[in-house]
Amino acid sequence: MRKTFLSPGWVIAAILIALFSYFAFTFLAPWQLGKNERLVERNEHIVEAFEHDPVPYSSVAPGGAVPPEDEWTRVTMTGHYLPEDEVLLRLRPVDKTPAFQVLTPFAVDGGPTFLVNRGWVPAADGGTTVPDFAPAPTNQVTITGMLRLDEGPHPSAPVTDQGHAMIYSISTDQASEITGADLAPSYLQLAAGEPGVLEAIPLPMLETGNHLSYGLQWIAFGIMAPAGLIYFLWAEVRERRRFRQEQEELLADAPTSAPPEPATASPSAPARGRYGRTKRNPWASAYDREQER
Repeated sequence: MRKTFLSPGWVIAAILIALFSYFAFTFLAPWQLGKNERLVERNEHIVEAFEHDPVPYSSVAPGGAVPPEDEWTRVTMTGHYLPEDEVLLRLRPVDKTPAFQVLTPFAVDGGPTFLVNRGWVPAADGGTTVPDFAPAPTNQVTITGMLRLDEGPHPSAPVTDQGHAMIYSISTDQASEITGADLAPSYLQLAAGEPGVLEAIPLPMLETGNHLSYGLQWIAFGIMAPAGLIYFLWAEVRERRRFRQEQEELLADAPTSAPPEPATASPSAPARGRYGRTKRNPWASAYDREQER
């Protein structure tokens, strides 16, 4: 039995199941549960932001960097736009519509310069051409929006296309790289109805999707896989024991009578020679030989 379970088939199955369970517990389940946790936190921040009035940006991000726990906080700031340092976010659809998002720096009076997402415009000519859109006002204005965390640099470098500087993620570092503006590490998502807004970026749906159930399913799969292997091992052992027991019972019930003794020739029967013929006695008389015939 030990040789059976150490055969290549059983060994390979055990290794594959162990690897699957390892990745299910260490990568797949945490990946889905982590996404669910982040979405729950985001929804809580959005709900909390609309439960309070907007506050001055300096009470949340005085140096321009918003703490992660304060993302989505609604703030106000006073200053003026810098249209000459404007960049576009490309390849980012909005409501499944090919679009360009317009990111314009905003110099706060006596403070840092924030990158402001003024909203989006639908792309023209099948999603490749930048359409005309309203420029940002140049006079001093007070704007309200939500502080957002920087998305980080994109693997693709910033480009200049159709007369516009473009980036692939809302990265203040890459926006600074292509425009030369000194930007704060956070950005502002402009609310609808504010000065300079285009089509405001819609708020995300306050739902978490199926990430929690997916995470629990990966945990269940990670438990069920080795449990299934253990079950098949137990079933194999049980089947072998049953077969061995049946064989022992058959041997115990078999008859124990002695085998029949070989038949012996009768003393009166004439001896037979080769090919079944009667063996003749060479010393017998002619009369006796005649009688034998």
